[in-house]
Amino acid sequence: MNLKNYVLLAAVSLSISTGFAQKTKKNTESAKVWSVEKANAWYSEHKWLTGANYIPSNAINQLEMWQADTFSPDLIDKELGWAEGIGFNTLRVFLYSKAWSQDPEGFKKRMDQFLTITQKHGIKPMFVFFDDCWNKTSAIGKQPEPKTGIHNSGWLQDPGDPAFKEEANFPELEKYVKDVLSHFAHDKRILLWDLYNEPGNSGKLEATIPLLNKTISWARTVNPDQPISIGLWSWGFEKLNAIQVANSDIVTYHNYEAPEWHQRTIDLLKASGRPLICTEYMARSRNSRFSNILPMLKNENVGAINWGFAAGKTNTKYAWDTPLADGSEPIEWFHEIFQPDGTPYRQDEVNLIKKLNNK
Repeated sequence: MNLKNYVLLAAVSLSISTGFAQKTKKNTESAKVWSVEKANAWYSEHKWLTGANYIPSNAINQLEMWQADTFSPDLIDKELGWAEGIGFNTLRVFLYSKAWSQDPEGFKKRMDQFLTITQKHGIKPMFVFFDDCWNKTSAIGKQPEPKTGIHNSGWLQDPGDPAFKEEANFPELEKYVKDVLSHFAHDKRILLWDLYNEPGNSGKLEATIPLLNKTISWARTVNPDQPISIGLWSWGFEKLNAIQVANSDIVTYHNYEAPEWHQRTIDLLKASGRPLICTEYMARSRNSRFSNILPMLKNENVGAINWGFAAGKTNTKYAWDTPLADGSEPIEWFHEIFQPDGTPYRQDEVNLIKKLNNK
């Protein structure tokens, strides 16, 4: 984080502490955002939250994970056994709107099956609805093969571009969000709903605001038992940050920086008075590692959800900006904890995770 971004983050923190993110009385009544007291009471009911962003190793993207033909409960069960073995108690999992529109009832049944597996392993996942990252368009059916040596070559934006700004798509997206939330609104197996991953990414900037505001409204209309959040990720997006903070029951955020900068982020976000969960961290070549970040997060009682679990078709062992055209092993893996067979990439990291999780 450079000085400019630190100043921007400080401005976000100041807006929290001085009430910039507060809404009018009318909006507060309709939004049903949890009180700080309710949020902290909820957080106190849970052990320290640790886990990973999860997609099975045989899926290149969210569609391949959730479509009927490629949904893989046996593999998910095996991989979640590895998660249980190192003491993880949560996972962050991306849904996909086209998988729902293709087969709404089947999609919810697969979600229920997934939750049965997570419950078996003592894990409460959080689910993500929309996403502004990576490929702009998608198609139902067979998904592409990974591009050799390229990070997340097949990951999909949801609903995509230009779909995200075409208001004709909003009624169907509203049905999706409300149907899924209503079906699982009282399901104690679910930890939290993350409404929108990195809104404004991929050059969308404030063009995402209309869909983000609609999504928040749809979710608050359902008013699920579980908390709602929209993770902070780019400190320069003033309007987006204000919306995200104002409408999050629990404050979640992303940080792939070295520990001294990550600590500053925590210190500033504490101004919200709400529990904090870091829903993305751990990029080894950027000095965001288990060894220097995870103990700090535990010490601060901040939830810790790293990016990457088992190496597979997402290719996220390769760095964002360092493709390897020959597909050779990176000098150091960017993300991931396990080899495809469940062998740890680094035994010392797994030992540390287990120790911090009292396993």
